[in-house]
Amino acid sequence: MGVTDFAYRITIVPRMTKRRSRRKPLEATPPAPQAASARRWRSRGIVSAVLICAALVAAWAILTQQDSVRWGVEVVQAYPHDPLAYTQGLVFDRGELYEGTGKYRESTLRRVDLQSGRVLQSVRLPHDAFGEGITVRGGEVFQLTWRNQYGIVYDRSTLRELRRFRYNGEGWGLTHDGTHLILSDGSSTLRFLDPKTFRVVRQLMVRSGGRRVANLNELEYVRGEILANIWYKDYLARISPASGEVLGWIDLHTLVPDGLDRESVANGIAYDAENDRLFVTGKNWPQLFEIRLVAP
Repeated sequence: MGVTDFAYRITIVPRMTKRRSRRKPLEATPPAPQAASARRWRSRGIVSAVLICAALVAAWAILTQQDSVRWGVEVVQAYPHDPLAYTQGLVFDRGELYEGTGKYRESTLRRVDLQSGRVLQSVRLPHDAFGEGITVRGGEVFQLTWRNQYGIVYDRSTLRELRRFRYNGEGWGLTHDGTHLILSDGSSTLRFLDPKTFRVVRQLMVRSGGRRVANLNELEYVRGEILANIWYKDYLARISPASGEVLGWIDLHTLVPDGLDRESVANGIAYDAENDRLFVTGKNWPQLFEIRLVAP
């Protein structure tokens, strides 16, 4: 399906977050006095070259993204959303909204009333688990954990834990295409898993303009495309599940609430297939939105 054929409505969901580690800088031995000046000039030349290269790479990335189709959004309806919910996964299935939240000692799987935002049912994950993406397949809800390398399968009706499954690396986002589970791990690669054995059957590299798209986060499979939040970005990528190419971007910046911290990013995509509605929200956002795409 081409980009122009994509026409559905969208509604825009240890205290530890995903942060990159910082290494302690190495202590350098002072150079000999006679060589110090020359080495300083060489160092400055190297630093200048690195900065120029970085600027060129950044400029190229901006240009390639600008070449991609960018869609705006129109809010169809806004719904209340729990501002304490650190949203990691969002699913709308058969008239019910499910939400997975994160943080150590606070992670949950919830059934939520869309109209009021009220939590109808909630189960807590173990205190040492950091909840991540969720998806519903058949009569089961699948939920990832960040660094624990296991996921949990629940009964859809009762949210009772049925079993656990293992995977390598980190777990970020989760969806399915009707046949396979699709998992993101914060890199530019999506993994397709057998839903019974959880064996990796295929990997998909995501690219835009020839460049890899990293930090793929929450996922949703919508009418033959994979939608993905990009961590720390206010837009969604529309990804071809066949080629991994980004078909376009959905700009959410107008939906981002004021006054929230840097961690409260857009995260959470749910699609109501029966009524062709798309919902989005973010971590600790006070609202969840139904949105409609606005053509560029």
